[in-house]
Amino acid sequence: MFFTGAVSIPFQSALSALWLMGVIVLGVGMTLLVSRVLSKTLLKGVPSSFALELPPYRCPQFGKVLVRSIFDRTLFVLGRAVTVAAPAGLIIWLLANIQAGDASLLAHCAAFFDPFGRLIGLDGVIIMAFILGFPANEIVIPLIIMTYLANGSMVDMSNLETLRELLVSNGWTWVTALCTMLFSLMHFPCATTLLTIRKETKSLKWTALSFAIPTVTGIIICLIVANTARLLGF
Repeated sequence: MFFTGAVSIPFQSALSALWLMGVIVLGVGMTLLVSRVLSKTLLKGVPSSFALELPPYRCPQFGKVLVRSIFDRTLFVLGRAVTVAAPAGLIIWLLANIQAGDASLLAHCAAFFDPFGRLIGLDGVIIMAFILGFPANEIVIPLIIMTYLANGSMVDMSNLETLRELLVSNGWTWVTALCTMLFSLMHFPCATTLLTIRKETKSLKWTALSFAIPTVTGIIICLIVANTARLLGF
C-alpha cells in the first residue's frame, strides 16, 4: 500500500515480493547478529553443541498418529491459547467500550503512549495495538483499525485502498508503515510462545529475556530508521 503504488501494475507484485524477501532476510540477519552478541555475553562459555537422536524407523499407524496429533498437539496448544486469549479479549472489549469523557479508555491509553510512539516512527494507537495483541499477534492490525474508527468491535476491511485511506487520514506515512513492519518483525513473541519457552526452559529469566531482547532490538531499529528519515527531511 505504501511502497508499490508508484510503479505500474505489472511490476507491483514483483516489488511486493522483493519487499517481503527483504524483510525475511533482515529477520534472519538480526537473528544471527543477536545470537552472536548473546554468545559473547550472556551465553559466553556455554556449549552450543546440538545432537539429534533419530528414533528407530517404524511403519506409521494412522490411528495412533491421529490421536497423538489431536490430544498431544492440537488440544494442548488450543487450551493454552484460550487460557490467555479469553481474559485478553475481555480486557480489549472493556477498553474499547467503556467511555471516559468524550473518548474510550482505549483512546486515552493510545494518547498516553503517543509521544513514545512518535519517537520511534509509530503512534500511540499502534503501540497500544501491539500491547493488546500480546495474546495473538494476528489481531494487531484489526485493533489499529478499530481504534482509528472509534468503533467498539473488530472490522473487516478487505479493500486495501480503503484501508490505506484510513491509515493516511490518521497520519501514516511510508515511514510509519516501514517502522510498523520492522517492529512487527522484531517485537516480543506472543503469550503462547512465551508460555512454551517457560515450560521448556523452566526459567523465568530466559522467558523474560525472550520478551525483552527482541522488543528492545525492535525499538532501537525503529528509533534509528525514524530519526534518520527525519534528518533527511521525510
